[in-house]
Amino acid sequence: MKLILIGSSTGGPNQLKFLLNDVNIKNTTVVIAQHMSASFIPSFVNQFDKEALSKVSSLNDKEVLTNKIYICQKNTTLSGNLSLVANWKDVATSFKPNVDLLFHSAIPLVKTNKILAIILTGMGDDGAKGLFELYKVGVKCLCENQADSVVYGMPKKAKDMNPNLRPMSLKEIKQEIINFIE
Repeated sequence: MKLILIGSSTGGPNQLKFLLNDVNIKNTTVVIAQHMSASFIPSFVNQFDKEALSKVSSLNDKEVLTNKIYICQKNTTLSGNLSLVANWKDVATSFKPNVDLLFHSAIPLVKTNKILAIILTGMGDDGAKGLFELYKVGVKCLCENQADSVVYGMPKKAKDMNPNLRPMSLKEIKQEIINFIE
């Protein structure tokens, strides 16, 4: 399975729409951990789904992933081999849905899935450790550049942790997503 993992926070919703609204994800699954209050996620998903070319839905506990764009409702991990399943995790984290938790859970999936992992705008350091761990097992990892970030926190931490990471513009990240899907 082709799997795109995205972590974002402050400024993320509009950037996610820029990256994915007009992209046909074909045979690819996209899982997004967007820091957001649980009460706002349904309206975000509903609006994103109306605007996007591909199907967008909330990711439910025990859901088997198919080729669509999923927005995590809660702290989520992924498991499986050829069929991937989402599992909600009731763990205390500073940011929810937690990017590091999602990214770290994908490490064992590298053996049977092609993965692209991306950190977008946001404050704090959520996702930086998980992105570096994915990089170390061969996953293509991207981070947003300072110029395009609304808040250059999460991408900066990811870059500080992994000097080999090249910060990219949203336009460049979008092209990487399209190339990965093709």
